[in-house]
Amino acid sequence: MHGPASPGWLLVALCAATGAYCLLRMRSNVVEQRRAAGGEALMGFGMAAMAVPATVFTPPSWALPGYVAVFGAAAVHALWAARASGHHLHHLVGASAMLYMAVVMAASPTPPGGHAGHGGSDFPPLTGLLLLYFVGYVLLSGVRLVPVAVDAGAVGWGDRPELARACRLTMGIAMVAMLLTL
Repeated sequence: MHGPASPGWLLVALCAATGAYCLLRMRSNVVEQRRAAGGEALMGFGMAAMAVPATVFTPPSWALPGYVAVFGAAAVHALWAARASGHHLHHLVGASAMLYMAVVMAASPTPPGGHAGHGGSDFPPLTGLLLLYFVGYVLLSGVRLVPVAVDAGAVGWGDRPELARACRLTMGIAMVAMLLTL
């Protein structure tokens, strides 16, 4: 992503930590939670990779087409999984947003002294729609962070619903930040 280096690195660290926690959640005994955690781990690590500041690291030529392939496959998988669970619709929107950002970044070479993805004063309508969705998602997720009464002895720390919600909130905020820098 293109923006100041310090916030970019903070975004990388936040997304990578979220992805790592989601990997731990994949050890849950609850099948649906394992499936959701896998998609969220992919999103967390993918967002971390895409958020590395361009001023520090120029991705190799294969990276952006790789992102397109990975997030395209994730979007197709989420579309297929959405038949069974409404939660996968959010995964579909998230994977599609990452696919969109990868396509825009791949199609917009960075001009000297400029930022990739900025084609002038026009604000793409799809970017605006995705921003509206994720801002709404962040606000709703924030409200849902009210602690849930759970017997701490019966549930492992990887199965705690409030931590999963905090991870989803974190990724929603990161998505808003990435869309704003696109």
